[in-house]
Amino acid sequence: MKLLQSHRSWDTIQPLCTLCLLAIGVAAIYSAQLCFVGGQWKVQILWAGIGIVIYIIAAQVDYEFYLKQAHWIYIVSIGLLLLLWTPLGVRRFGAVRWLHLGGLRFQPSELAKVATLFMVGSILARSELGEVKRSWQTLGKIGLVLCLPSVLIFLQPDLGSMLALPPMVFALLLISPLSGKFFLSVVGIAGVIISVVTWDIYVYRLYLDEHHLNPLKDMGQYESHSWLPLKDYQRNRILAFALPQVVDPQGTGISWNLRQSLIAIGGGGWEGKGFCQGNQSKLGYLPQSVATNDFIFSVMAEEHGLMGSLVVLFLYAMMMANGFRIAYRARDSFGSFIAVGAVVLWMIHVGINIGMTLGLMPITGIPLPFLSYGGSFLVLSCFLQGVLQSIYRYRYHYT
Repeated sequence: MKLLQSHRSWDTIQPLCTLCLLAIGVAAIYSAQLCFVGGQWKVQILWAGIGIVIYIIAAQVDYEFYLKQAHWIYIVSIGLLLLLWTPLGVRRFGAVRWLHLGGLRFQPSELAKVATLFMVGSILARSELGEVKRSWQTLGKIGLVLCLPSVLIFLQPDLGSMLALPPMVFALLLISPLSGKFFLSVVGIAGVIISVVTWDIYVYRLYLDEHHLNPLKDMGQYESHSWLPLKDYQRNRILAFALPQVVDPQGTGISWNLRQSLIAIGGGGWEGKGFCQGNQSKLGYLPQSVATNDFIFSVMAEEHGLMGSLVVLFLYAMMMANGFRIAYRARDSFGSFIAVGAVVLWMIHVGINIGMTLGLMPITGIPLPFLSYGGSFLVLSCFLQGVLQSIYRYRYHYT
C-alpha cells in the first residue's frame, strides 16, 4: 500500500503554538517561584521535554491504532482510577487523586479523559446513527463509557476533572448524525441538573442561617444529611462565587485566592509590571501552592498585562481553530471525532481556568493547558497534540 501523496507533510501551526505556550508557562512558573525555595520550573522543563518526545512519537503513529486499541486504553485507565483506593493512592487535602508508581506521581483522571475520548470516538465511528430510537443501543454504550470514569473521578473527589467529560462527549455527539430531538433532551436534562444543584446550594444557605453555622468552621454539618453527594467545601466554592459576602465577608478565607488574583490581573494594566516584578506572587499574597498551577494566568497577567494575556489567548485560539481545521480534513469520522474532542477538552480547561481567575467561574482547581505546573495533564496534552498531528499527516486514504 502507498499513500496518495508522495510524502506526509507536517502541520506547523500546532507545534509552534504548543512550544510558545510551554515557554510562557516555564517563564511564569519561574517568576512565581522566584522568592521561594523550589525548582518547579526545572521540573516543568523536564515534563515539557518528555511531552515533546511523546508528541513526536505519537505523530509518527497512524491514528487508526487508537481506534483498534481504544477499549484496552479505556480498561487501563479505569484500572488506574481503581488503584487510587489502594496503598498506591496518595491523599492530599482530603482528596485521593494521585498514584505513586515507583518514583513517579501520576494523576489517572487525566488519562481517563483521553481514554474516554478514544472509546467514545471508536463507538461512534463504528456505529450507524440516525433517529434516537434506532440509536439507543449505541447511546447506552456511550452513556456507560462516560458514567464509569465520571463516578470514579467524582468520588476522589475531583469535581473539576469530572465536569470536563460530559461537554467533550456531547461535542462528539453533536457532530454525529443524531437527530435534533436528542440534543434538545440533553439540554433539558442539563437544565434539570443545574436547577437541582442550585436548589441544593440555596437550601444549604438556609440551613447555615437557621442553625447559626459558619460555612468555613462547621464543615460536614449539612453534607451528613443531604441527598446530593456534594461536599460542603464544594458548596462553599459555588456559594463563594455567587454570594462571597455570605461565605467569606472579610475575604480572608475561601475567597482569598480569587481576590488576590483579581488584584494581580488588575494591577498588570496594559503592559504589565515586567518579568519577575509581580507583587502578588513575589510577596506571597497569591500563595505559592496555587500561583504555579491554578492561578498561573494571574501571575502572567500581572507581569505582562493585557497585551501578554491577549498573546496567550491568541495562541490558544490559533491552536484550537487549527484543531478544527484538522478535524475537517481528517480522512475518516474517527479522526474528526478525536480532533474535535481534543479541542473541546482544551476549550473547557482554558475557559474554566481563566474564568475562575477572573471571578467568572467557581474555583475548581482545573489546570491551564501547557502553562500550569504539573506533569500528568501536560504530557497527555502533548500526546493529544501528537495525535492531531498524526490525523493531519495521515489525512489521505491508502490505495
